[in-house]
Amino acid sequence: MDLSEFRKEYSAKGMRRKDLHEDPIVQFTHWFQQALELNLHEPNAMSLATVDEFSRPLLRTVLLKYFDPNGFVFFTNYESRKAKHMSANPNVSLLFPWITLERQVIIQGRAEKISAAESLKYFVSRPRESQLGAWVSQQSSVINSRKMLMLKLHEIGEKFKHGDIPLPSFWGGYRVIPESIEFWQGGPARIHDRFLYEKIDTTWEITRLSP
Repeated sequence: MDLSEFRKEYSAKGMRRKDLHEDPIVQFTHWFQQALELNLHEPNAMSLATVDEFSRPLLRTVLLKYFDPNGFVFFTNYESRKAKHMSANPNVSLLFPWITLERQVIIQGRAEKISAAESLKYFVSRPRESQLGAWVSQQSSVINSRKMLMLKLHEIGEKFKHGDIPLPSFWGGYRVIPESIEFWQGGPARIHDRFLYEKIDTTWEITRLSP
């Protein structure tokens, strides 16, 4: 299929340096709030890039669960493929593709496990079905059928049908501590606006990149 003629002209008015906050987390919060106000589908969905032991990149979508000046947090199985990648090489990248807003945010940084207490705080806030699901899935492992998963879900449900469901020792959160954050705003004639925040010691430096 030839897509060479498939294109869309971006209509945004652009982005100026004077309009940016000096703190990229504040700027991200502003953009994220706008995505929420426009009811974008899964605005917290982000692509997570890791590399394996052969330096081959792998990309998947995960959900951002919270963020603050310390970083961006998501949750997963600690025995999953991405967890193994991050254990060997914690350098990762995140991408928020807010296409409806003609925007992207690209984050580069290091991933580290959050504390068990922090993971537990989030785990207990999840619906009971999601808590059970964390126990059932040996993420990224080969399975024979969906039926097997459903049988295991039933078994776990019976095991924990009385009382609270405990936090699995193999499940928890990662925080991506940003080292750079790029804000990309589409513009007409492919003259997009790109601003890169880079952490230098304890301050952020902002530079404009060519589209």
